[in-house]
Amino acid sequence: MHKLILASQSPRRKQLMEQAELSFEVMSANVAETYPEAMTANAVPEYLANKKAMAIDAPDDFVVIAADTIVVLNNKILGKPADEEEAKETLRKLSGKTHEVITGVCMKKGEQVISFSVTTEVHFRRLSDKQINHYVTKYKPLDKAGAYAIQEWIGLIGIKRIKGDYYNVVGLPIGKIVKQLRYLTID
Repeated sequence: MHKLILASQSPRRKQLMEQAELSFEVMSANVAETYPEAMTANAVPEYLANKKAMAIDAPDDFVVIAADTIVVLNNKILGKPADEEEAKETLRKLSGKTHEVITGVCMKKGEQVISFSVTTEVHFRRLSDKQINHYVTKYKPLDKAGAYAIQEWIGLIGIKRIKGDYYNVVGLPIGKIVKQLRYLTID
């Protein structure tokens, strides 16, 4: 059994790790979430996950798990909204359209590093301004990429379909992480 460190303060990632019955510690990776300007949107989350994992100073017998999730619409990253108005505008952009949720993951144990990205397509139904206003006012999605959480009210009423890993949209492709853990050498 690996000793695990989750390099994230995300309550959603912590919950998914707990639901997968993994024993882990939480450490914060305090890094600037910046990336090279010329980098493609698809490469950004894996780059940031690697940056976060490398920032954690862990003993060699621990596996550090870091992740970063982005929402991409028409090859443009929709980040975390700065305020409620930006959250509403983001949801208007997503309304009636298909976008991608990409989570980059980096797993580091000593010198061993496994990095990967998982992409899920999410298709929103048309959302009314009343629905958008209600969601943003009640659920305050300012800490969420794309201004929404699939597991909240907006996901229940607004998402028509997804293609791919649901838990990836929540913020951590936990099934793939568990599978990849077996590839890290056990001492």
